[in-house]
Amino acid sequence: MKNKHPWTLASLLLAAFLSLAIIPGLQAQDETPATATSDATPSVTTPPPTSETASQDLASAEEAPEYADLDEFAASSGYPIFTTNNLWMMISAGLVFIMHLGFATLEAGLTRAKNTVNILFKNTMIPGIGILTYALLGFNLMYPGFEEGSMSWIGFSGFGVGVSDDIKNLTDAYNPGYTYWTDFLFQAMFAATAATIVSGAVAERIKLHSFLIFSTIFVAVSYPITGSWKWGLGWLNTIGFYDFAGSTLVHSVGGWGALAGAIILGPRIGKYVDGKVRPIPGHNMPLATIGVFLLWLGWFGFNGGSVLSANPGSVSLTLVTTSIAASAGAVGAMIVSWFVSKKPDLSMVLNGILAGLVGITAGADQMNALDATLIGLIAGAIVVLSVVFIDSIKIDDPVGAISVHLVCGIWGTLAVGIFGAKKGMDQIIHQLIGIVAIGAFTFVFAFVLFMIVKAIFGLRVSVEEETSGLDIGEHGNEAYPDFQSATKA
Repeated sequence: MKNKHPWTLASLLLAAFLSLAIIPGLQAQDETPATATSDATPSVTTPPPTSETASQDLASAEEAPEYADLDEFAASSGYPIFTTNNLWMMISAGLVFIMHLGFATLEAGLTRAKNTVNILFKNTMIPGIGILTYALLGFNLMYPGFEEGSMSWIGFSGFGVGVSDDIKNLTDAYNPGYTYWTDFLFQAMFAATAATIVSGAVAERIKLHSFLIFSTIFVAVSYPITGSWKWGLGWLNTIGFYDFAGSTLVHSVGGWGALAGAIILGPRIGKYVDGKVRPIPGHNMPLATIGVFLLWLGWFGFNGGSVLSANPGSVSLTLVTTSIAASAGAVGAMIVSWFVSKKPDLSMVLNGILAGLVGITAGADQMNALDATLIGLIAGAIVVLSVVFIDSIKIDDPVGAISVHLVCGIWGTLAVGIFGAKKGMDQIIHQLIGIVAIGAFTFVFAFVLFMIVKAIFGLRVSVEEETSGLDIGEHGNEAYPDFQSATKA
């Protein structure tokens, strides 16, 4: 007999999972709290440099040993761990780079076949634009050299990147954990992610050249400025705002840009008819699924690399909380979407995984297994409800980017104040200040930028081009030339 309430069974399975797999392990964790940052309870190990402690590391650079040359540094006792830290950071940078392929395949899969080349083209250009603009000015705009305790909100230390002093910049005098080049490489991999998030929300109806112009300016200016407020030791860092790997500084920034673009562009043709929501399904769910698993893999570098060292305790904890939150996000999204639509929805579960990952990113270094599970479960539930709500107010987001990255980014940032090492109302207020400040700046910047681009270059493709597909209209190409029926979808 068919089960009329499959979500009830799913709820029971979830309860059993929590009881048998997660909760017993918490007793041991409660005896030895996680200490991934200087905010956590002290333990027998020294916390590694993380986003929170990087400022102390940089400040201590002046006290680091001075070497006559690189050979002398290579012979020092600190060289092996320094090399290990650098290796992990560079591997993490590679993992974050793989995320761009994940975004490309996810967005292509969740949109229609006739726009596949356009989606892939945008996601190919975004990392190229991001790396170049970050090298030109973004890195020095995001890390302008603010002093510890600064209340600054903008600064700039010059155009371009380069090592001015081999001994200083390539030894632990620059940072105990990594060289100047490793620092730039890892940070550059993050830079284009915000624009990639915007790409999904404005898919299938935006002019290619207009999007590329927007992305260039957004990544070069907006993202580094708000990033400097925390990671560059600006005013949000001083007041106590905490964002370990970017729930707000990366994901919500992209989400606010996505929201501005979706509002200005308006919905795709045929999305809302007679006041009702008309689903426009993606053409390739296998491609979308591959994309999500590539993103999950990349998140090991995104969060694990944000420890900013190869400290085994902190990195392993971060990777575990990241995976648990992603898993819980899938379960949470499955339960809620099954309840809402009466059938299990793969696209919702895929977004649930991403929701869990976005949700844990702000505090992955200081959560235990139960914290990560709850954060992921709630994120998975939130993303489903958010997708439904966003549709109900007729904001067309083809891939759910606003719900995944903006809404769940806000949740993850608040979760630091609820579950983190300094949980409490004071920390929640600090988190809210950061969310509101970064959200207001980014949304206004993106909205004005989109309007300027619209006024000068135009923003939306013609009705004919949207109907026939951007692959032919913008590129004169097709993703599936041997399958004509697919390209008409």
